[in-house]
Amino acid sequence: MKLLSNFLVIVLVIIGVVAVLPLLSFGFALLGGAAVLAIWVLPVWIIATSDKTTGYEKIAWLLAMFCLSWFAWIFYFFLAPIKPRERQYHY
Repeated sequence: MKLLSNFLVIVLVIIGVVAVLPLLSFGFALLGGAAVLAIWVLPVWIIATSDKTTGYEKIAWLLAMFCLSWFAWIFYFFLAPIKPRERQYHY
């Protein structure tokens, strides 16, 4: 009788593990999707919050990033700002 109850417990544990696997894989898929989305949005956030450029130049860099993807983000770090900022002197 003890052998039968041990076998039944092992079978129930195996069925439970098989039932939980789709939930775990769905959770990992959601986590991976969120990580990919965060990595894709990160350059947009960096350019949008940067102090290197302002106004239309910042909008142009964001549009370039949407059209050219990450290449524009790399160019942004090397080339921005394209024109020098006007210095404001306070007397």
